[in-house]
Amino acid sequence: MIIEELLLGEINRGQILDVCIGIRWTAVVSLVGGARKCGLATSLQYQNKHSAKATVEKAGYLAELNSDELARYILSSNTLERSIGVAAINSLLPDSPQKTVEINAEHEIARLGREKKVVLVGHFPFVHRLGEEVGELFVLEREPRKGDYPEKDAPQIIPQADVVAITSLTIINGSYSGILELCSPSAHVMLLGPSTPLSPALFDHGITTLSGAKVFDIESVIKGIKQGANFKQLHRLGVNLVTMRN
Repeated sequence: MIIEELLLGEINRGQILDVCIGIRWTAVVSLVGGARKCGLATSLQYQNKHSAKATVEKAGYLAELNSDELARYILSSNTLERSIGVAAINSLLPDSPQKTVEINAEHEIARLGREKKVVLVGHFPFVHRLGEEVGELFVLEREPRKGDYPEKDAPQIIPQADVVAITSLTIINGSYSGILELCSPSAHVMLLGPSTPLSPALFDHGITTLSGAKVFDIESVIKGIKQGANFKQLHRLGVNLVTMRN
C-alpha cells in the first residue's frame, strides 16, 4: 500500500475550519470530536526551479470541502495541492496511543548516528553541527549546495547507510517510495520535518522513527504563516518538536 492511501485510511472525519497557504508553510485547521487541531506541511509550489508554479483550482472555497475531499488532495499531481492534502491529514490524524517525546530531529539523528554512517535526504539547517556528532554524514539534495551530493547519487550512497533520515517533503514531491526502496533492511529509517504524519501505521512500511511537529497555539502559528515566518519563528510562536519511536 502506498503511503498516501495508508494515511487516508487512518484519518478521522471532521469539519474543516480554515486552510492557510503561506509562502513557506501550509496549515489546515479542523474540528474533530469537539477539539480544534492544526496540521502543517511545506508549501511546495513547484517540483524544482525549472517547473511552473502550481495553482489551486478551488482556491477561495477550500474550507467548504469536507475533510475527506481535502485530505485526498494528497493524491493530486499538483504539488501545492499535495501540500494541502498532507496538512489536512496531519490535522485529522487521531492522537496516537504511542507516546511522543519532545526531542527534535537533529538530536535524535545524532543519538542514532554516533560512530555510524548517516545519510540525510534534504539539506537541513543543522547539517554542519550534525557532521560533528555522527561517524560519517552524506547529504543528498535535488538542488545541491556545497558539500552535498546530487539526487542521482542516491543508489550508490543510501544502501550503505546505517541511518537514513528522509525529509517528509518527499511525500509531497512523490520521491519517498524510491528512497525507501534503496534503504538497507537493517538501516534505521527516519521521516523528519514539519510535514511528517505522526502515524504509527508508517512503522509497518520501513520507517522506524517519525520526527515532526505539533501545533499548540493555532492562532499565533496561522498569523506567522500569513506573515512569512520561517520554521524557527513558527516554533517560537506555538509549535512543539516531537519524535515518535517504533
